[in-house]
Amino acid sequence: MGQIFDMSVSKAEPRQPVHDHPAPGDYRHPCPWELDLPSLSMPGMLAQSAEAHPAAPLVEFMGRRFSYAQVHDEARAFAAGLQRIGIEKGDRVGLFLPNVPIYVSAYYGAMLAGATAVNFSPLYTEAELNHQVEDSGTRVLVTLDVPGVLPIACKVLADSSLEWLVVGRLGAMLPWGKRLALALLGRSKTAAIPKQKGVARWNDFLDGRKLAPVELDPGVDLALIQYTGGTTGTPKGAMLTHQNLTANARQTDAIDPFREGPDMILAVLPLFHVFANTCTLNRTVAKGGCLAMLPRFHAGEALRTIERVKATAFPGVPTMYQALLDDPRISRTDFSSLLVCISGGAPLPAPLREEFETVTGARLVEGYGLTEASGVVSTNPYEGENRAGTIGQPLPQTQVRLLDKEDPERDALPGEAGELAIHGPQVMQGYWKRPDAAAAAFAMRDSERWLRTGDIAKIDPDGYIRIVDRSKDMINVGGFKVFPSQVEAVLLGNRAIREALVIAVPDDYLGERPAAFVSVNEPELAPGEDQLLEWANAHLGKHERLKSLEIRASLPKTTIGKLDRKALRSEVLGAG
Repeated sequence: MGQIFDMSVSKAEPRQPVHDHPAPGDYRHPCPWELDLPSLSMPGMLAQSAEAHPAAPLVEFMGRRFSYAQVHDEARAFAAGLQRIGIEKGDRVGLFLPNVPIYVSAYYGAMLAGATAVNFSPLYTEAELNHQVEDSGTRVLVTLDVPGVLPIACKVLADSSLEWLVVGRLGAMLPWGKRLALALLGRSKTAAIPKQKGVARWNDFLDGRKLAPVELDPGVDLALIQYTGGTTGTPKGAMLTHQNLTANARQTDAIDPFREGPDMILAVLPLFHVFANTCTLNRTVAKGGCLAMLPRFHAGEALRTIERVKATAFPGVPTMYQALLDDPRISRTDFSSLLVCISGGAPLPAPLREEFETVTGARLVEGYGLTEASGVVSTNPYEGENRAGTIGQPLPQTQVRLLDKEDPERDALPGEAGELAIHGPQVMQGYWKRPDAAAAAFAMRDSERWLRTGDIAKIDPDGYIRIVDRSKDMINVGGFKVFPSQVEAVLLGNRAIREALVIAVPDDYLGERPAAFVSVNEPELAPGEDQLLEWANAHLGKHERLKSLEIRASLPKTTIGKLDRKALRSEVLGAG
């Protein structure tokens, strides 16, 4: 029998696994409580919280607060604007935004209109954004009037099938007199919004007319297409339904033992990332909390914001927590309000966790998730044992099992490591326009689909999961997934480069960074390593930029002549 772990819990109680060990090989550990997850749409989740406490703040932005009623009304006005220009149920509306207040209104507003939201990183290059806009069939793109973002969006509008660009003004979202906060984005000024067909300012786009209701089936209708590269490096859009997202938000909220008191979340983890989308945004809306938004991570500003708003929680990645510890302001910061910090996106080093907890007095727990599971699969408990070296226990209503590493049609033998597979209400429906890739992403067991993660794991008897190996090629740069094939494609765009292989190398701050190894045409005439490195980094997204580039006479190949990444990795890092 396969190794399975299953935990269910009610919203009212912290998790307490039952340790009545079953027969060898069966790792099913039920909990005495059940978490009820009735069908719920994303607009329905927002409406519930807005009705329950309309005057409570949903967003805090540089000192300005936006209530649940305000955000809900603005989302409805945006949805009405979408209907006015002909957006219908199932159409795609893209968000090309950092963390700013209109992100929330546009995100939920698109879904209120029956559209499917599509997240795009504002770190994308023009080519990356253009590709995903075309692949998703995005008709409307919401963006911001800042350099480095708006010009790229305008180019994509001109060169793709995109029909509308809706542009928010950052200054209009700030408290009066705080336009200097634009420096948080690393910009000293805003970008001019062009006056042309297909471009509208956010406030002009909002429509005060009555929103035509759209009937949604939460378990069937798509709420979000979230792109993920997967281990092959080919961008794929994970299709997430309303129920996928609301279930994961409620699962994440259910494990929080801090039922009473304020709920103020430091929202600096990028909302376009699936981790923040669930842990920061949707979970906060489900609970009725407030998002203290920062558009860009800066350690000093994050510390000031924690103290100013009395933040109670801070979801982030390990590099953020290390940056806070490295900032001289930390010794003067009041952390008395901070209860828990949730780390994801990359392995959390034990010394970092221990130092952060000692300095701040807050709990720092490591969790695990992936885009295809709406963001969150497991976490160490907020109260109870925080087991070092593990990604914690599965969320309520989530089952995990281990598949044989060589044959995913079989389960791993009891006690052996295997490929981690997931079954639960947060698991995606498939990949957008990629049925082949979706079929490969699942394994069938007992007539149920189990999502294959590509990560090799072991499961302790009481359900704590240990990742013992990584997906072969993915590079984890401070929580951002970078796929070697995409970087290699950029390198091969330089005519001087003949062959290219990219692998992960250690980085003290980001955990990992890409390093390139290339062979060149006409070595006597080719640019040097420094010149090629400079050229490559100018053509790559910020999180894809190379740590180093080495020119070699030849690159390792397999017996059939294919470039051999495994051999290169073994040679450079001494790893198999």
